[in-house]
Formats: sequence, structure tokens, C-alpha cells
Amino acid sequence: MKILVLNCGSSSVKYKLLDMNKNEILGSGVVEKLGMKGSFLKHTRQDGKQVILEGEILEHQIAVEYVLGVLTSKKHGSITSVDEIHAVGHRVVHGGEEFNSSVLITDEVVKKIEECIDIAPLHNPPNLSGIRAVEELMPDIPQVAVFDTAFHQ
Repeated sequence: MKILVLNCGSSSVKYKLLDMNKNEILGSGVVEKLGMKGSFLKHTRQDGKQVILEGEILEHQIAVEYVLGVLTSKKHGSITSVDEIHAVGHRVVHGGEEFNSSVLITDEVVKKIEECIDIAPLHNPPNLSGIRAVEELMPDIPQVAVFDTAFHQ
């Protein structure tokens, strides 16, 4: 089972692709300067070699597209298709008192995360952008939210 883990921040998207059956990291990296001049993706391949890809990465959906592109590229990737990804996990900063564990993301969960924007205005909006990007790009894939606040409960 291959899991893509995303940590979407206001100006970055960190990621890891994990093969849970083999307990291996297939690729990892970060998109930096999201929405700014000079944005880039720094990717570490499974063999440890790194590549930096520069581009105009204006928002989270484009960042996730870059991530999926590098993970599936013949030169730098470790999978041949996004169909090999079985689920996506998202780090979400604030779930309020509603969530005390990880949850499968549904419309109701998204609504509850939105309700916590006032509590975490710098974090929850980018977390939601990542969730929406994955829903748009990979609509049939299950997504899970892992809350910082649940960890601290």
C-alpha cells in the first residue's frame, strides 16, 4: 500500500510517498516559495539523489500537481502512475475539540476544519487547499486528516 503524506503550509508543501508494505520512503521533498517569485520543488529520490525543479508555482493545486509529476516522472519518480497511490494523509493543524484521532475526510470533516480557521488562520486554510487539490486531481482516493490538536489531547 502506497500512501502520500502532505503537509501544506502557507508558502510550502512538504511531502513523502511511503510504501507501507515494504516500510520504505519512495520519495520526499518540499515545494518552497509557493505563490512567490523563485518557487521550486526540491525532491529526494528513493536512492537519495536530489533534484530541484523551478517553476511558477502559484498555489497549492499547482504544487500538488508538481509533486505528483515528479513522483511519476521516468527520470526522478518511483511510481509509474498516480493510480499506485492508495490514500493521501494530510497534516491538519487545528481540529478543535471535535477530533481526538485521525479521520477519513468527508464533507462534514472539511466543514469542521473550516470552522476552526479563526483558531488557526495561518494553518487551516492551506491545509484545506491541499485537501481540495487532492480531491480535484485524484477524486476517488481516500484522504485522511491527522490533527496536531488530536495528538496533544
